[in-house]
Amino acid sequence: MCKLLDISRSLVYYKYKDEKCDSDLENDIITIFKNSRNNYGTRKIKKELNKKGLQVSRRRIGRIMKKYGLVSNYTVKQYKVHRAKCNEEKTENIVNREFDEKENLEVVVSDLTYVNVKGKWNYICILLDLYNREIIGYAAGKKKDSDLVCKAFSKVQKPLGSIKILHTDRGNEFKNKAKDGLLAAFNIERSLSKKGCPYDNAVAEATFKVVKTEFAFNKIFESFEDLEYLLFDYVNWYNNHRIHGLLNYLTPVEYRILMSEKKVS
Repeated sequence: MCKLLDISRSLVYYKYKDEKCDSDLENDIITIFKNSRNNYGTRKIKKELNKKGLQVSRRRIGRIMKKYGLVSNYTVKQYKVHRAKCNEEKTENIVNREFDEKENLEVVVSDLTYVNVKGKWNYICILLDLYNREIIGYAAGKKKDSDLVCKAFSKVQKPLGSIKILHTDRGNEFKNKAKDGLLAAFNIERSLSKKGCPYDNAVAEATFKVVKTEFAFNKIFESFEDLEYLLFDYVNWYNNHRIHGLLNYLTPVEYRILMSEKKVS
């Protein structure tokens, strides 16, 4: 237009117009953010707004979040604890980084992480189904050992014989006769990551990044009982309410039910 009118572009200025305050939209964004336990960023908030029939850009969502000081837990720098000794068992990596397009309970991955209980390190173990990224077993313990892994298996509410492969890293907590006996009893095949290669257990690593950020980071639990109760509450929220980008922004349970209905039909 400036070229057509033969005028300098520097004479034309763009004046930003403030968006009209949409209190309903702002309340929706604040509610979604709080219901996500301060974890969702603009991408997931946008998806939740879409479910309500609202089309809002991520940029606008970001401005509203900044206006009200809504900062996702994922923006905070986290402290990393040094890893423990390595398991030297001669077990192959059957999974071989093929994490996607698995059947229900075909591959379960696991890992352990630390939490702060009144200034002392306690630990949690989680069993994750690669099929829909659902936490099928979990446990809290005062020691980082194989008993904690067995305790997590005891919480699984699905037939253990349906699990085909258990894949973990080479942490010594996964090396134990009781655990091996449990796997043998239910004919569960073992798969181990290569030594010093976190990419071989990338899904478990990523999930524990989520758990540490959303559940444990910068939090001191009042007691072990408090940790167990809040872990139960978090797992329920994670499976039934937290949307997952890989699952087309469905929750793990929603995805499992949807896929089951499709198979039946």
